Amino acid sequence: MSNIIKPGGDAEKSQLSLGTAAARQLATTTKSVPQMQGISSRWLLKLLPWVQVSGGVYRVNRRLSYAVGDGRVTFTTTGAKVQVIPQELCELPLLRSYDDVEVLTALANRFEQKTYKAGEVITEVGKEADCIVLIAHGKVNMIGAGKYGDATVLGVLADGDHYSYEALLESQDYWKFTAKAVTATTVLVLQQSDFEAVVAQSPSLNKHVERFKARSKKKQDTTGQAEIELAAGHTGEPVLPGTYVDYETSPREYELSVAQTVLQIHTRVADLFNEPMNQTEQQLRLTVEALKERKEHELINNREFGLLHNAGLKQRIHTRHGPPTPDDMDELLATVWKEPSFFLAHPRAIAAFGQECSRKGIYPTSVDFNGNMVPAWRGIPIFPCSKIPVSDSRTTSIMLMRAGEKNQGVIGLHPGTIPDEIEPGLNVRFMGINEKAIINYLVTSYFSTAVLVPDALGILESVEIGRGD
Repeated sequence: MSNIIKPGGDAEKSQLSLGTAAARQLATTTKSVPQMQGISSRWLLKLLPWVQVSGGVYRVNRRLSYAVGDGRVTFTTTGAKVQVIPQELCELPLLRSYDDVEVLTALANRFEQKTYKAGEVITEVGKEADCIVLIAHGKVNMIGAGKYGDATVLGVLADGDHYSYEALLESQDYWKFTAKAVTATTVLVLQQSDFEAVVAQSPSLNKHVERFKARSKKKQDTTGQAEIELAAGHTGEPVLPGTYVDYETSPREYELSVAQTVLQIHTRVADLFNEPMNQTEQQLRLTVEALKERKEHELINNREFGLLHNAGLKQRIHTRHGPPTPDDMDELLATVWKEPSFFLAHPRAIAAFGQECSRKGIYPTSVDFNGNMVPAWRGIPIFPCSKIPVSDSRTTSIMLMRAGEKNQGVIGLHPGTIPDEIEPGLNVRFMGINEKAIINYLVTSYFSTAVLVPDALGILESVEIGRGD
């Protein structure tokens, strides 16, 4: 066998057959369709029951409620100084719907900033309750007495939470729990005397407070709804109570949101490069996938209708120690105890929960869902969702919900049949060809979500992930 000597002096055996590099020029290459890493399982879109909405708006009618819903307060920070935003005081039940910015500013300026170390007591049970406390930063345990005299944690408060506006309405009342800082904590405190001084100077605030007191004295059931008077267990012929079911006069309406884009394809590409795959079809497929990903993101994170922003404060709880423990998940189940459907969590949060279970020697079972084995807690499946955000401090949230219109749960909203529809609530409309020979398609998705009653959605917040041992 002869050798060919290259100029560089290297010897190479002579080639006796056609090489693969040349042969490939005559072969037909097997190709995959275009792949896209951003496509996820989108469990929320699959799990939510979807309700058709006529006229683009869904109205949630509820029974009249006298209990004003709580909200979270936002602060501004200048160096080490923390101040409450005056308009944010309207998140307090006492000041809900009060719109005199000048008076709100006067109240905001009277808050006093205080800091506490971990383990320090902020307010103590049995002492006079003469202030309202806003948690600007940190985590606080509400500690009360258990049945047999031992201390028990009644709840956990964190950034934006507050207690107790009732102290501003009554004199000579006392704290029913001890508030103790779990971490370094910054609070803003408004004394009852300062509040009363502002009320005395503002007729509009005085009138607003009196109306609030009047509403709070009306008969309510355990959920704060107007009571339906009934009689039970009676004998003889007593006079039965007369009653009726009152409704909210200004129910919330959910207007369908929209996600859109214009897909552009050059006619030369659409005409010539369609074998073995149709270029227009593949461009549309990937665009629709991206639109669905954004749709799920909006259903979770949109500030108007997203689930993370539409859970009631009483339905939001915090982890007691940071990572999500079995005890925390049980507390979350207690917020949605009527027929819970599923948990939704970031994959890292699911991993963190699994690690906590392993530390305690607990091994949660999995359940079968349409042929997929998914982790579960107390028989309720836990589905992964990367759209739930993870903060810079590596904290996230875990959601639990009851789904379905018949169950008074969480539902997805989409329109009825729309022009050029390819899927419910999603259409592709031809927009023409411009002077540069580019074809334009308008790709649109209409959607929203609604929480029919507050106890249909619970959120475990401040879930730490990736904590070291």
